Amino acid sequence: MKKTPKAMILGTGRATPERVLTNADLEKIVDTTDEWIRERTGIERRFIAADHETNSQFAARAAQRALQSANISAEQIDIIVQGTVTGDVGFPANACYVQELIGATNAAAFDISAACSGFIYGLALADGFIASGKARYVLVIGCELLSRITDWKDRATCVLFGDGAGACVIGPSEGERGLIDTFIKSDGRLTELLCMKGRGTSIPLEVALAERKVFLAMQGREVFKYAVTAMGDASAHILEKNGMTSDDIDLFIPHQANLRIITATAKRLNVSMDKVYVNVQDYGNTSAASIPIAIDEAIEKKRLQSGNRCLMVAFGGGFTWGSALVQL
Repeated sequence: MKKTPKAMILGTGRATPERVLTNADLEKIVDTTDEWIRERTGIERRFIAADHETNSQFAARAAQRALQSANISAEQIDIIVQGTVTGDVGFPANACYVQELIGATNAAAFDISAACSGFIYGLALADGFIASGKARYVLVIGCELLSRITDWKDRATCVLFGDGAGACVIGPSEGERGLIDTFIKSDGRLTELLCMKGRGTSIPLEVALAERKVFLAMQGREVFKYAVTAMGDASAHILEKNGMTSDDIDLFIPHQANLRIITATAKRLNVSMDKVYVNVQDYGNTSAASIPIAIDEAIEKKRLQSGNRCLMVAFGGGFTWGSALVQL
């Protein structure tokens, strides 16, 4: 009987803009303070793309670094999956632009619109493609330019978001290392709590512009409550399903949305903060890019090493959420 191949992370990469926007800079834009932002979010700075820079450029840079890390050529990639809600254009998929930029001439390319959960959804798809034999190498990217859909007059949300990209090359593993499991879920009843209504087809563009519905809108308190519950449940579910507890995890990488959400989720799981990777202070919330940026950074800093078990979990608009267990 043919053994089902296990997918594993072969290489990682990340890319961010040069411009850094600090809390002190935000004090000059909206009625806020560095102390207020740090106390409520844990964020100190975030990267912001220049006007001439595009999502696909950062996604391609992260992808090229992941390919180099994996020692895989772009031509060997079978599928490119990008998690994003801020593509270069309405269509085609942003992954198609990335495909051209990196020269992945043999790949199929498409986007996932799962907001902050986009990378976890991408991992789940990559796992399925490889396990089924439909693909050997899958490039999973999370990239957002959230600064382009941020209302810079809304002090409650503009302090939260940043721009950036992260990518992983996923391929087959013959050993014990690799993706142990993935879990994804959504609840469409909660769409109104975190959304951007004005760039679709349900509202005429002129109305959306007049009513400022072309920006991300969020009901913060409700999102916080659901995020902690959903990420805690998704993490507990995948651990229990695979006969593990938080003690079996070497590093926990939650979506970097807000330090309060991160600490509350860790507490819910009974995970010590010294096992939790946190970089929200430097990047802000980069949505689908959050987890792959953190993975690449954690490997670079040797917080994640060969043989380590890592639990990842994310939550985003939709609402969508999901978790992934991997042994590096």
